[in-house]
Amino acid sequence: MKIAFLINNAYGIGGTIRSTANLSRAFADRHEVEVVSVHRSKDTPSIPFDPRVRLTALIDTRPGSRALTAGPLAQRPCTMFPGPAAPRVSGKTLYSALHDDRIGRWLRTTDADVVIATRPDLNGYLARDGQSRSVRVGQEHLSLAGHSDAVRTAQNGVIGRLDAFVTVSEADAAAYRAALPGVSARIRCIPNGVPAPAVEGSARDADVIVAAGRLIPVKRYDRLLDAFALVADAHPTWTLRLYGRGPRQAQLRERIDRLGLYERVRLMGSVAPIETEWAKGSIAAVSSDKESFGMTIVEAMHCGVPVIATDCPHGPGEIIT
Repeated sequence: MKIAFLINNAYGIGGTIRSTANLSRAFADRHEVEVVSVHRSKDTPSIPFDPRVRLTALIDTRPGSRALTAGPLAQRPCTMFPGPAAPRVSGKTLYSALHDDRIGRWLRTTDADVVIATRPDLNGYLARDGQSRSVRVGQEHLSLAGHSDAVRTAQNGVIGRLDAFVTVSEADAAAYRAALPGVSARIRCIPNGVPAPAVEGSARDADVIVAAGRLIPVKRYDRLLDAFALVADAHPTWTLRLYGRGPRQAQLRERIDRLGLYERVRLMGSVAPIETEWAKGSIAAVSSDKESFGMTIVEAMHCGVPVIATDCPHGPGEIIT
């Protein structure tokens, strides 16, 4: 059987990419697997994919490429999701008719037996342009409540044209079933999985707290820094290592300096694979306001590191019991 994933950018960093890399690797044990990245932003992926998995891209967005701006299709708006729900490449850059053409053409011609789309607008393309001969599966890597009203309404309108819709928490699956009682698509929870770590588990003998994720507001690393500051004097040998990159890096650096933690807290940047870094810690910390699943929780646990997390919706409470 051939299984294909459709993802916005397999060359970036994030939970959806890690999940796709992990699941495609597991499927490759028994199936032919392809990951189709709508965009290719760099030469090689930041998160490595299994060599058995074929990685292809529809639009080259590497530095120097004019694919997103050149040609008549790039000048016209896309037709997937209107107004504020319109899909974005990243930041303020919107999809265009070029995306309609490339994504639609691939979906109409792929020979995959199963196609898995990985975010709301791609679920929309799969519902509209996917072939009925394929099993069409939409994934939710955020949550029903986590989307804007516009995106939530747009995605809910296409789920009924999929064969299945998969969330990463039972609570979110229940929320979708309650919101869409009449849809024919099967709505199920399949939690994210992680492979067995390739490193020896943590000995938990180092006074190190580890956190990892994108440096964005919802992760609330400001909260983690404030909490560490409260106990730092009482535990002078402990340090905090924060892995990841993102728009809040400068603010976090300023906060570290203001709290007087510049010798105790390190911003480590992004590292892939992350398992070696988890194994260096004795505690893993998750400080988010919301986590649809909490991939870092499972990754840390697989490396033998106990996790302290905020009880935020939805994932942590279903993983940490």
